[in-house]
Amino acid sequence: MGEIEGIVSGVLEDVRTAGDAAVARYARKFDRSDLTEFEVGPTDREAALDALDPQTRADTEFAIDNVRAFAEAQRATIAPLDMEIRPGVHLGHRVIPIARAGAYVPGGRYPLLSAPIMTIVPAKVAGVDEVIACLPPNAHPAMIAGCHLAGADRIFRIGGAQAIAAMAYGTETVPAVDKIVGPGNAFVNEAKRQVFGAVGIDQLAGPSEIYILADESGDPEMIATDLLAQAEHDVRTRVGLITTDEMLARAVEDEVARQLNELATVDVAAAAWDDYGEIAVCADEAAMIAYSDHIAAEHLQIHTVDPHALALRLRNYGSLFIGPLASVVYSDKCCGTNHTLPTMAAGRYTGGLWVGAFLKVATHQWLEPEGVAAVAPPAVRQSRSEGLDGHRRAAQLRLDRLQIG
Repeated sequence: MGEIEGIVSGVLEDVRTAGDAAVARYARKFDRSDLTEFEVGPTDREAALDALDPQTRADTEFAIDNVRAFAEAQRATIAPLDMEIRPGVHLGHRVIPIARAGAYVPGGRYPLLSAPIMTIVPAKVAGVDEVIACLPPNAHPAMIAGCHLAGADRIFRIGGAQAIAAMAYGTETVPAVDKIVGPGNAFVNEAKRQVFGAVGIDQLAGPSEIYILADESGDPEMIATDLLAQAEHDVRTRVGLITTDEMLARAVEDEVARQLNELATVDVAAAAWDDYGEIAVCADEAAMIAYSDHIAAEHLQIHTVDPHALALRLRNYGSLFIGPLASVVYSDKCCGTNHTLPTMAAGRYTGGLWVGAFLKVATHQWLEPEGVAAVAPPAVRQSRSEGLDGHRRAAQLRLDRLQIG
C-alpha cells in the first residue's frame, strides 16, 4: 500500500467510525483549523456574499447563468421512453435525479470561483433534492459566496480526504450523499477512489491537460499563450502542440520561451513546460488526428484552416475548442460548458461532468397476456437449458395462470 493510499484509508475509517470528532481532529492536523462547527450557517453565508466585490459577483452570476442555460438545454435532450417492442410487451425508462449529491470544492492557491459553479449548478438543474458542498476551512470567503450563489443547499468547511469520508458515510452533522463530484488534490482523489461503490463518483482527476492541433495557418503567439495559460495551473500540467507544419512547431517553441520571460506565474508554467511540454510534428492530417485520439486530451483546441471539418473527425477528448477564437479559459471560467473533464486518457471512454451525471436512466417493463405468450416460452426454454428451475417456474406460472400454451 502506498503512502497516500494508507493515509487516506486511515482517514476514511476514522471518519466512518468516529464521525465529527474525527473530522475535527483531521481539520486540526491537516488544515490547522480548530473549527468545531463545520456548517456555514445563513449569517455566514450572507456575510460572505456581502463581502464579495460587486464586479466579482456580477461575473460569477454571468458564469452561473451560462452554465445553467447550457445544462438546461442538455437536460431537455434526455427524455423518458415508453414503447411497445412487440404486441403486449411494453418497455421504457424514466429519468430520475439522484436524491443527494456532494460537491467537493477545492481551495488551492487562488479562489477558483468557477469551481462550485461547475459542480453545483448542473446538479440543481438535474433536479437533485439536496446538494452538499464541502470546501477546506481556510478557503477564501469568496468561495463560500460562490457555493451560495450556485445553489448549494448546505455548505461545510471540511476539506481533504475527511470531506470525502464525511459525504460518503455521513457524520452527526454531514448527511451521507449518493454521489460525490469535483476535483481535488491527490488525497481527495484517492479518497474518492476508495469510497467508490459505497457512493458514486464523477471521475478520478489527474493533472490538467491541453493539446492544440494546428496546421500552417496556426498563430504561434496565440498557441503559445493558450499553452502557457493552462501550464500555470500546476507544475504537472501536460501541454502539447500537434502540428503538420514544422515551421510552426519551431515558432511556437520560440514563442513559449519568449513569453515565459514575462509571465507572472513562470515558476509553475516553466516547470510544467520543461517536464510535460510536447511538440509533435506529424506527416499529415490523418497522423495528427490519430495521435490526438491516442492522447485523448482533457482540453483540445483546433487551429486549422477548416477547424469545423477537422472537429468532426476527432473521437477522443474531454472538451473541444473549435477555431482560434475558442479558448480553454472561456470554458474554465464562464462560457457555459463544464470544466470538470476527463484526464489521463479517460476521454477515450467518457466525457466530462454534465447534467446527466446527476440523473439515473432506469428501465421498466409491463406485459399484457399476448406479451406473456410471446416472451414466456423462450424464457422457459432458456431457463431449462441453463438448469435454473426457479426461473423456469416463474416464467411458466404466468403461462399457466393465463392458460396459454
